[in-house]
Amino acid sequence: MSRTGIVLLVAALLTPPLLASNKGAKIDYSSVPGIEDAAEKIPGLRVELKYSTTDNFLKRDVYGDLEKCYLQKDAVRMLSAATADLKRMRPDLTLLTYDCARPSSVQRQMWEIVKGTPQQSYVANPNTKTGSIHNYGCAVDLTLATLKGKPLDLGTPFDFFGKLAQPRHEMSMLRAGKLTAEQFANRLLLRQVMIRAGFLPIASEWWHFNCAPNQVARKKYQKIP
Repeated sequence: MSRTGIVLLVAALLTPPLLASNKGAKIDYSSVPGIEDAAEKIPGLRVELKYSTTDNFLKRDVYGDLEKCYLQKDAVRMLSAATADLKRMRPDLTLLTYDCARPSSVQRQMWEIVKGTPQQSYVANPNTKTGSIHNYGCAVDLTLATLKGKPLDLGTPFDFFGKLAQPRHEMSMLRAGKLTAEQFANRLLLRQVMIRAGFLPIASEWWHFNCAPNQVARKKYQKIP
C-alpha cells in the first residue's frame, strides 16, 4: 500500500462513527452525550432499521446511510440485559431492532411527508417541545427473531396501525380469534424480557419500548440534532 493509502486508512479508522440523513448531512453521534452503537455492545443483537429501507409505512428510505442502532448507554445496558434474559429462556431466539435513535432532522422529514394526511397522527410533530422520544435515543422498536434474523409472528407487521397491533386490545383480539395464542405468547415473551430489563411498554404499539418515562427522558438526555 502506498504512503498516501496508509494515511487515508489510518484517518478512516480514527474517524468517529456518524449518524447520517438521506440528504447526506452527517451527524457526529459522539457529540451527543451517552450515545452508543448497541450492536457493538450486545452480542447476537440483530439490526434492521426499517426507515433505512422502503419497507415502512412511509414507503421511503428516510435514514439513508444510518443503518446502526444507536441508543443512550442506559438503554443499551438495559437492552443487553433483555437479550441475555431471552437467551437464558430461549437460546434459539434473539432480539431484532427496527428503529432506535432518530435524528431530529429525520423527524422533520417524516413530519413533512405525513403532514395533512391520515398518517399524521402516527408521527410526532417535531415543532412541539416534546417531539419523539426516539430523538433522544431513549426508545427502541423491536421484535423477537431466530438467530438467523427471521422475525417471529407477533400478529401484525411493524408499524401496523390498527387495534390488532395495540397491547390494550390484545385480550379482545384473542377472544375474537384475530390474534392466535402463539402470537399472543410471543408478545408476552417480548414484553417480559424488556420489562424485566427496565423498559416501559406503551399501549398502542407492541414493538415500542422506552428506557425511561417521557418527561424523565427529555430532561435527562440530549436531543439528537
